[in-house]
Amino acid sequence: MKPLFSLLALAATAGAQPERMILDTDCAVFNDDGAAMAMLLQRPRQVDLIGVTLVAGNMWPYAGAEYMFRTLDAMNRSGIVLYAGAQAPLVHSRAMAQKEAKEWGEHYLGAFAEDPPEKTKNGKRVSRRSAVDLMIEALEKTPGEITIVEIGPMTNLAIVLRLRPDLETKIKRLVFMGGAVHVSPPAEEGRAAEFNFWFDPEAAQVVLRSAIPEKIMVGLDLCDHAKIDKAHFEEIASAKTPLAALYREDMGKRFKKNPDARAGIWDCLAAAYVLDPTWVTRRESDYLDVDVTFGKNYGAVKPLDRSIAPDATPVDVLLDLNFDKFFALYKELLTQQP
Repeated sequence: MKPLFSLLALAATAGAQPERMILDTDCAVFNDDGAAMAMLLQRPRQVDLIGVTLVAGNMWPYAGAEYMFRTLDAMNRSGIVLYAGAQAPLVHSRAMAQKEAKEWGEHYLGAFAEDPPEKTKNGKRVSRRSAVDLMIEALEKTPGEITIVEIGPMTNLAIVLRLRPDLETKIKRLVFMGGAVHVSPPAEEGRAAEFNFWFDPEAAQVVLRSAIPEKIMVGLDLCDHAKIDKAHFEEIASAKTPLAALYREDMGKRFKKNPDARAGIWDCLAAAYVLDPTWVTRRESDYLDVDVTFGKNYGAVKPLDRSIAPDATPVDVLLDLNFDKFFALYKELLTQQP
């Protein structure tokens, strides 16, 4: 039986057209990008996922695509098309990242730690069309109807906005996981910026300075309040479903190694928000910018000087949540049969 809030949400959307969405992802392990994609696909009455676009971040696009194929195959959703986008950040490079690690301390490098592959294994189904072309075509055909769920660095979207500035106002809304306003990454990470913003600060700056009508930020300010312990893990991992099996495989080792561990949730919060935002309990509106000076603060969020971006729209920064309400939705979507 579905939870009452889920039934009410479905009733509220009955008769309404599904919201057209593009998921832009840097493809990682299941309990991050893959689970976020699965959550959206589990609600076809709410979400019309017209494409999944790939960007460099946690992994290079073609390497990360393998993880997304694994999730799609588990859901028997081979019809969902992946579109490869930017193969590198706008400016940031492996050499820069290595210099940062040397001067300011070792930290997670994401895709910079590996050589980028030229294609997926066995030539699996990544479209020949680019992610940027898909975004531009969708915004031209259905202006004001496309929500972009951004759970990786913003390189693809920044390229779209630079090629076609007129499309900024044609985006319905942008829901993105990235950045931090009032908190900082853990000290052991050795940097001042959240990973997605750190990987491509210049792209994040382009997007935050844009005139996209609605920008919703799922940053570390919110993510720091959303942690899973072993009991929560077992509620999902014990289900006898394909998605629960992927979840168990991905998350199980950390709780076996440390039963007192608490695992973060990042991208799945962005997916959950577009499905039911009522679990968010606190937010604020800010005009935001990104530090793009190469140094220890590279990629950190800062206030926007509106005189240099007068058309920029504010960012709706999510700050806190009703975790129990969020977890009920998260658990339902990751334990039900695809």
